[in-house]
Parts: sequence; structure tokens; C-alpha cells
Amino acid sequence: MHQTIKRDTTQDSLKLISGTSARRFYHLLKFLLVFVFLWSGISKAIQPVQFSETVGAYGLLPEILIFPAAVGMIALEIIVAAGLAFEKRGALSLMTLMMVLFMGVLSYGIFLGLDIDCGCFGPEDPEAEAFHNLRGALFRDSLLMLAIGYLYLWRFINRLTPSPWLGFGNNQAQTKEV
Repeated sequence: MHQTIKRDTTQDSLKLISGTSARRFYHLLKFLLVFVFLWSGISKAIQPVQFSETVGAYGLLPEILIFPAAVGMIALEIIVAAGLAFEKRGALSLMTLMMVLFMGVLSYGIFLGLDIDCGCFGPEDPEAEAFHNLRGALFRDSLLMLAIGYLYLWRFINRLTPSPWLGFGNNQAQTKEV
């Protein structure tokens, strides 16, 4: 006689996003995203004029807005990275919006057949010096979006509420008990 063992696949699925290993994976992905955005922002902040030239090469902005947009993007990358590192409210949402913007611009460059540096990690980026590969940058950004998606899912399942930026109310991100 053959006995069938029935498993609760819902419980197994929840373990992937709510156990100790999932918490570690969440923090690993969060660290990766913080590192990528900090590295990107700081490397561009060292030479903002060169980064603004890369932004201008896409041909999306009028000349007068290119440098302010480049500097604003640099500042936002650094602020968003810090906000995510400290679990601040809205940081992950802003990071998501920035990634959607970056992926849209990369897709536009691919559509036009541009052979330019993506501008992702500043003018001294070894990848940019070796080859101009907008498709590779788009693929990398897609992987980063998967990481962002996991952070959203983990926060939702574990009921993590990020803390406010200015310290009003509770200053610590909290996980609510189910």
C-alpha cells in the first residue's frame, strides 16, 4: 500500500520570506542595494561635470537643465541609500521610482541605438571604459528591481513599518507581530 504525504505548500512558501534565513537574505539584499546606490552616487559626485555630459548625451533634457538634473540625481542616490540603510519611510519607494526612470532611459538609449556609457557609476567606471553596453546595464537594473521586489514582499509579509525621516513619532522601523 502506497501512502501519499500531503505537504502544506503555503507554509513552505512562507518560510522562504518569513524565517531567519529570509531575514538574513532581506538584509543582504538591502545592503547590496545601499552599496550600489552609494557607490553610484559617490563615484558621480567626484566628477559631476563629466556625469552631466553623460546625462546630456541621451538628448532628453534641454541644455540648461542637464547639470541641475545630474546633481539632483547624485544627491538623490546618496539620500535614498542612506534612507534604505536606516529603514526610513519612502526610501524604498523612491529607489523603485529611480530604477524605473533609469530603466526607461536605458531602454530609450537602446531603442535609439546609442553607443554611450550608461552613466551608472560615473566617468571612471572600468566597465564604461571597456565597452558601452546599455543592454548589460538594463539587465543589471532588472536584477536590482528583483531585489527591490523581494524587499517589498518581505516587508509586507513581516509587517515591517519603516520609521519617519525626521524623527516624529517612533524612530525605529518595527515589525508587527501577527
